[in-house]
Amino acid sequence: MAAHIVVAGTGTWGTTLAVLLARKRLNVSLLARTATEASTLQADRENRRFLPGITFPNPLAVSSSPDQVLGNCSMLFLVVPSQTMRSNLGRLRSSLAPGTILVSASKGIESDGTDNIACRRMSEVIAEELPEEFGSRICVLSGPTLAREIAQNLPATAVVAARDEGLARVVQETLITPTFRVYTSGDVVGVELGGALKNIIALGAGMGDGLAVGDNAKAAFMTRGLAEIARLGVAAGANPLTFAGLAGLGDLVATCSSRLSRNRFVGEELARGRKLADIQASMHMVAEGVSTTRAARLLARKYGIEMPITELMYDVLFQDKDPRAAVAELMTREPKSELQGIEESMPSILQR
Repeated sequence: MAAHIVVAGTGTWGTTLAVLLARKRLNVSLLARTATEASTLQADRENRRFLPGITFPNPLAVSSSPDQVLGNCSMLFLVVPSQTMRSNLGRLRSSLAPGTILVSASKGIESDGTDNIACRRMSEVIAEELPEEFGSRICVLSGPTLAREIAQNLPATAVVAARDEGLARVVQETLITPTFRVYTSGDVVGVELGGALKNIIALGAGMGDGLAVGDNAKAAFMTRGLAEIARLGVAAGANPLTFAGLAGLGDLVATCSSRLSRNRFVGEELARGRKLADIQASMHMVAEGVSTTRAARLLARKYGIEMPITELMYDVLFQDKDPRAAVAELMTREPKSELQGIEESMPSILQR
């Protein structure tokens, strides 16, 4: 049976969104990669690998067939790792119904593991991979959305951005519940970059926790990280105020602070001396900040933006730089104005 709403991606966040929508008694299908996975999820009525203990509501069905569920789908949530977004769209493209609203809930920037790729945001990947008619139907969802807390009905908020305000409101109304408050935004670039770049800062925050540098240092690191995110965001065309909102500050605080954060966990383990490959091999889920660090470093060079935290995280992740040396290097940089790189852009932003 075709679904009105489809969630593509059976990880923690995809499963949580499907559960949240089904609890509203909406007609929802969770789209799995394989028939075996779909059969297991359907039989167990929970995702024992990624979201154990959360029972699937009765309206939630699981399928592995894009043709079966996308035929009359009105809204498709794309909740796959950013590095597989393009290949997943290739699998789904021929099954999409005209007029489908596309919601990206993936927080990353495309990277092929080298320093050569163009570093596309997820909305850009979607626009490139799908027919032109879908270009005006793309939304992005971000914010402090630690999945397990939302699955447990703990209070949470998010922001959905689209160039079409009416489209954003449709997604807002679809998602909002008494415990999940959703705001709208017209700043697609800012909401996407805030959600992706904060993962780099979370890697560093976890590293600081692993090194026991203290709360003052962590607060300073998060604040300077937000300034770094805003510098790149403004250069890419985002509204700087977006980074003071849910997709910026809100997501940054949650991801840098929570034990549920995968990126924070990776940073903490790096500080304890583990190698990146070993950490990743031990994880069931993807820490998006790793590939995003490489992509953000390239974007910073493209726009001529200084991103010292990103540069040092790149060195720790990919050049085997010692985490303690990275902390020392940050602390001994040349003194700067706190708003350098942001205040210079304010006149042009205000004239938009």
